[in-house]
Amino acid sequence: GGVVHPGFESFVGLWPVCARHGLTSGEYARLVNEGIGCDLRVIRLQGWRRDLHFAETRLPWVMPSPNMPTPETALVYPGMCLLEGTNLSEGRGTTRPFELFGAPWLDPQRLADDLAREPLEGLRFRPCSFTPTWDKHRGQRCHGVQIHVEYPRGFDSVRLGVAAIVHARAQDPAKFRWRTEKYEFVDDKPAIDLLTGSAAFRTRADQGAPTAQLCALWDAERDAFARDRLRFLLYA
Repeated sequence: GGVVHPGFESFVGLWPVCARHGLTSGEYARLVNEGIGCDLRVIRLQGWRRDLHFAETRLPWVMPSPNMPTPETALVYPGMCLLEGTNLSEGRGTTRPFELFGAPWLDPQRLADDLAREPLEGLRFRPCSFTPTWDKHRGQRCHGVQIHVEYPRGFDSVRLGVAAIVHARAQDPAKFRWRTEKYEFVDDKPAIDLLTGSAAFRTRADQGAPTAQLCALWDAERDAFARDRLRFLLYA
């Protein structure tokens, strides 16, 4: 994904890092501290490698959020959280937040087929219906897709979130809308702009840009960040 541009800082993005930054908390602290200069001490992990999937650590999963109940949620979250900036249900109010998404007006089979045609490796899409017990579309039957992560290595969760928005919007542009309500203490910018770091994504999506073109908006800044982050890494 892209980085947060000046003027778009918020609770969901304070620093110019990619949505899926690939840093441990200690490495992230080293990056942030470059602009702060505090007396930082990072205690290094033992026995951890960057290529380890969480299940391979054999550690118990501790929820970092009530809506992050499983490791699978964490895998899809970097991209599927983009749906918070829309009127699509991202599955809050179900037992599978961010793995389920939809809306009352969607055709679930068409959505699953459209997503299956995208170059999204390691995923399977199952048409489904669900009724959120709270949050968006509370008590309404939503139609959409359950995301199954079959191969956790190599799949692009940010591209997944972009594709979900593109194809859900294409089904009924008149019913799809960006969230305009106050979001994470900010009320002067659309939520999607805060989540993507600028207004560019929303502007091009409204022009009907496909998934590949929307993701390409971030290529240069993603590559620059990937180079810059190397000096903060603690693990191979």
